[in-house]
Amino acid sequence: MDLKSLIRDVPDFPKPGILFRDLTTLLQNQAGLRYVIDQLVEKHANDGIHYVAGIESRGFIFGAPLAYRLGAGFIPLRKPGKLCAPVYAVEYELEYGRDRLEMHQDAVQPGQRVLIVDDVIATGGTAAAAAG
Repeated sequence: MDLKSLIRDVPDFPKPGILFRDLTTLLQNQAGLRYVIDQLVEKHANDGIHYVAGIESRGFIFGAPLAYRLGAGFIPLRKPGKLCAPVYAVEYELEYGRDRLEMHQDAVQPGQRVLIVDDVIATGGTAAAAAG
């Protein structure tokens, strides 16, 4: 399947000089969405994943069904102030500023395997923060 044809390019978003890859067009396509989830499941089915951590907010879209299909739990990695219990927090650089991710402190125990899912990798700052 040609996934590139299902992803819309939006120039100068969220600021001039940034080419944003909009996945809403992929999400609207039933076959495309199913293909992406099926491919992720196939790739990670034998990895012994305990949790899938989805980065707010579009990482939730792919992460939750992936966790379900892998028989794993789901951990939301949220923007500041969205979680109700004590959190670990990591600040990171974006190509257009700074941001912060938070995770409940009791979400993962030592030795558990976590698969981090987001919708896009640009500079990699968000994924690196999630791993940190």
